[in-house]
Amino acid sequence: MSAELRLESIICCPVCGARRKERMPVDACQCYYECTGCGALLTPRKGDCCVFCSYGTVPCPPVQQQGRAGCCEDL
Repeated sequence: MSAELRLESIICCPVCGARRKERMPVDACQCYYECTGCGALLTPRKGDCCVFCSYGTVPCPPVQQQGRAGCCEDL
């Protein structure tokens, strides 16, 4: 019933467009990410729990497992 977790996501910086494949933490949401292209400090967009859900190609593992309703507290 449960699908295999995808643990890598490509983050795309909204400031400079730099893209980088990153490994996501399995048991937590990542609230900050420093762009390797321009150095911008990315934070989640309103309504998202983490930078992977906002700027990544794959949502974070907690969202993959539980859906958005089961992930983190309201941000």
